[in-house]
Parts: sequence; C-alpha cells; structure tokens
Amino acid sequence: MSHENSSSQDAPPAAPARHFIHEIIAGHVQAGRYGGRVGTRFPPEPNGYLHIGHAKSICLNFGLAREFGGTCNLRMDDTNPTREDVEYVDSIRHDVQWLIEGWAEDSLTLKKVGDASGAGVSGKNRGGTPLEPFYASDYFPQIYEFAVELIRKGKAYVCDLSPEDTERYRGSPDRPGQDSPFRDRSAEESLALFQRMRAGEFPDSARTLRARIDMSSPNIWLRDPVLYRIRHTEHHHTGKQWCLYPMYDFAHCLSDYIEGVTHSICTLEFEVHRPLYDWILEALRLPRELPRQYEFARLNLGYTVMSKRKLLQLVQDRIVTGWDDPRMPTISGLRRRGYPAEAIRHFCELIGVTKFNGLTDASLLEFAVRENLNKRANRVMAVLRPLKVVIENYEDSRVEMMEAVNNPEDPSAGTRNVPFSKTIYIEQDDFMETPAKKFYRLFPGHEVRLRYAYILKCVAVEKDATGRVVELRCTIDPDSKAGGATAGRKIKATIHWVSAAHALASEVRLYDRLFTVEHPDAQAGGDFKSFLNPKSLEVITDCRLESSLKEAQPGQRFQFERLGYFCVDSKESAPGKPVFNRTATLRDAWAKERQKTG
Repeated sequence: MSHENSSSQDAPPAAPARHFIHEIIAGHVQAGRYGGRVGTRFPPEPNGYLHIGHAKSICLNFGLAREFGGTCNLRMDDTNPTREDVEYVDSIRHDVQWLIEGWAEDSLTLKKVGDASGAGVSGKNRGGTPLEPFYASDYFPQIYEFAVELIRKGKAYVCDLSPEDTERYRGSPDRPGQDSPFRDRSAEESLALFQRMRAGEFPDSARTLRARIDMSSPNIWLRDPVLYRIRHTEHHHTGKQWCLYPMYDFAHCLSDYIEGVTHSICTLEFEVHRPLYDWILEALRLPRELPRQYEFARLNLGYTVMSKRKLLQLVQDRIVTGWDDPRMPTISGLRRRGYPAEAIRHFCELIGVTKFNGLTDASLLEFAVRENLNKRANRVMAVLRPLKVVIENYEDSRVEMMEAVNNPEDPSAGTRNVPFSKTIYIEQDDFMETPAKKFYRLFPGHEVRLRYAYILKCVAVEKDATGRVVELRCTIDPDSKAGGATAGRKIKATIHWVSAAHALASEVRLYDRLFTVEHPDAQAGGDFKSFLNPKSLEVITDCRLESSLKEAQPGQRFQFERLGYFCVDSKESAPGKPVFNRTATLRDAWAKERQKTG
C-alpha cells in the first residue's frame, strides 16, 4: 500500500520521543492531524555534491518517515539554472540511495505516479530500483499559476527596480525599507507585464515579481520579497521552456504543498524565512491542510569546511582531486574513503537533533566508523614499508599455510590460510638496530612473535653503502608454532608479516584530516586554505600485502592488522591490482595533539 494514502489507523504506534521534532510529529499523529499521515522531504539544490551536513538532514527526514510509516521525497530544488547541473543531480541521487539503502526502503519515495495533488500514489525503491527524484521544476506551470493568483488578489506586483535598487530599497535590520515606486501598480497591469515576462519579452533582471507584504516589517524577508526573476538560461531539466524562474522561498513552500508534505524540516538559518513560507501558503487560501516548517541546528564538523562554495574552490584550485577526493567531507568522498553508510547514520544519531548551533568533534565521526568496522571488517596482514627478513633455519622451498582468524569480533567470518616461507617482510618500524627504552619489538639478539606463526630472533643485520638497514638475518624457534612444545613461551611483542614470495605489491594511500585547525572558517585574518594540512595525503607505492587481497573488490573494507582500516579505491583500482585508501587509524591519532594544545 502507499503510505501516502494511509490513515491514522494504519500508522504504527508513536515511538518514545527522541528529540523535539520527533515529539512534535508524534503529537500530530496521535491527534490525527493530516489524517495521521506523515510526509517529509529532503530538497537539495543540485549545485554541488552532498556533504556530511546533508547526511544529517537525510537521516532525519527519511528516518522520521520510516519511523512513522510515512513517506519522504527526494526533491531537487532546481530553481536557479545558472548554478545547477545534471552532474550534481546524478551525484545526489547516488549518494542518497547509498546512504539509506537497506535502512529506509519503505519510505524511499520514487517519482510520483498520477497527479501532483499530494494524494497520488508514490512508487517505492524496491529491488535495487534506481532512485528517481522529484523536481521543483516539474511544478513550474503550477507555481506560475499560483503567482498569477497572487497578482489577481493584489498580493503581488511587477517591479521595475534594478537588483541593486531593490536591495537598497529593502533597508537593513535596523532601518525600515522603502516602498518601490511600482508598488501601487494595478493587478491588471502587473498581470499583463508578468505574462510578457513569461513570453521572454524582457532581458535578464529587467523586471521582477514581488510579494506585497510590509516594507517596514522587522523581518527583512517580509519586505516585499522577490518571487520571480528573468533568466534567459537553459535549465538542466526543463531545457528552454522557461525564461522566468521562481525564487527558492516561493517555489519551496509550494512544492511542499503540491507533494503533500506535512512537516517541512529545515536547518536553523531558515527560521527567519518561516513567516514568508506561511504567508505565501495562507495568502493563496489553499484547500488542503498546509505544511508547516520546523528548524534544527545544522551539522558543523571540525577540521573541514562545509560551504559548497569553498568545497568547489578546493576542487577548482586542484587542492583535491575532485568532489569525491577521500579527504573531502562529501558523501561521495567519505564513501570512497571507506566510511560505511551504517557508520554515518549512527554518527547522525549520536550527535542528535537540537536547536543549538555548535561544532562537532571530528573524532566522533571517526569513532562511529571504527566501531562499525571493528565488527564488520575482516583482518588481513599488510606491510606498508617493507623490511626484508631471511630466516636462516627455514628450508628454501618450504611453504606452510598458517591459519589466521578473519574477524575475532565475528566467529562466523571463519579463518583463512596465509602462506609462510623462508623470506618475509616486516614493517621497518618494527625493527631498531639500537633499541630505544621500552622498545619490545625486533632488534639484534631479541625475539618477537610473528602473528599466527613462530617466534623470530634477529641474529644479523645487512646494510647498504649508505648505512641503511636493508635486510635482517633471523632464526625461528621451530617448536613455537601453535601446538608446538614452546608455543606458550611468553614474548613481549607480536608483529605482523607477509611472505615475500606470495606478497601482493600495491599502492596504499594514507589519508588524514584536510585541515590542521578545528575550525578553519573561524580563524581570524587568514584564508581558510592557509590552514590546509600538508600531511593530509601520503602515497606509498611499494607496499607488500597478504596474497588474499589480490581479488579484493572496489569498496571492500579490511583491517590491516596493527595499522588501521583500509578500503579498496573505487576509482583507480584495476582487476588484480587494488589500490587501498586508509579509512581510519586504529585509534584517535589526534588525541595527543589536542592534549598538547589544550
């Protein structure tokens, strides 16, 4: 059945309130408002890629619809053709579907079937159906007719002021506005001019349609706001059908009404727009119960920027490789870095929904990612900076298969066989020729345990002409393997390794935070780009990985034991030649930095 047509009797019992918007909706459902129906929407403008801030709104809107048995529409608020593009539409569709797939299927609304009265049947995203959004531009004919009705009612007029004069006449928060010389234009004259604007008779910005409200209102958004402007620009969705485009504030509330949205949930900066939202709908005297707008605090995340304009600048200045660069806070960037959708949704639950703006610690997002991957990611061994080890008391041609646990957090993940041979690689950091105090790993004459294998002892060191250690000569305790006579011998350190003969050579990219300060936007006297982290990316081209990783697929995630969580890059990997992106370290690497500065 269509949730959009469901009655209050069909709705599930209201869950305990989790935040103030949830409490409002639960009260409305219990009281039978809107017939017990809940309709939300997520309405991005397709002028850039979605970022982690949008993820909070996606989770909130789709989550509420899911919880109350309602619907949530993905709608492109595409009223500004000069800034929007089909590339952004496609990326938004993909990002939203990825983020909510398998979680909010029942509330995932596809393109509406039937009329746009808000009472039609909505399709659902089932069985992998591609997400098909709604478009505000599909409603342009209806929105135009609503504008005509406002003119006829004397509530809107065509104004000939230039954009600069319109802004000047509007005044400021501490100074009332001034009436336009065209404010008293008759409805008949305004209607005739508006029709000529629609026909394309006037150049860009020559005339606008403005609401007739109150130029002395303390709310500057009610001072005869512009409802329509002329733009002779081809639209990504409607082509050349229109040269007259509604403003966001006019199209948004009417699109909500047309789609049958009940609760229009926006971020806090739209709170001052709410009186205009209500005025437009009430001025038209529409027959159905009107949607209402509710606001919550947007997500501001530390060590990054959230402005689309600044993110675009990073892309255009080639500071990052694109919108999906794994250092970007975009959903596509986080996905490529290996962040699971479940972890992002959990993060959005952790930060909650309030009316108080603040800065969220990036460590909380990283915690949610680690917590998820610790349970789900299989363990493998990988050596990022290889140091060759030759085991002198091991036969040249011998190869043993060591049983390794795939995931200690998930017994059902089973085990795998890891080849062990005479020559192995260990991490350079796991050896010191002259050990520092409390260094318990490998050094001359000392022993370590090799993960899943033997106890290893360093007996000699080989160096190149510059004095750099290039090879270790070692021996193993042959009885120290699991089940052997000395298997239980206590050794202070265990290190990972890979067999040299079987290792997969691969490129690994170590990603870190994009900025060195928590709030680059708020730093006084400097461009936000001056706080870029020079160590946000390190590319290691000569890594040696466990042979099982040769068949790893794009997007697949692993824990490299002792090193962190890594994901197969979805863009630059090739069959049999995976490239790995570091998703997160095993622990918060920035905690010590905070202690130093705190």
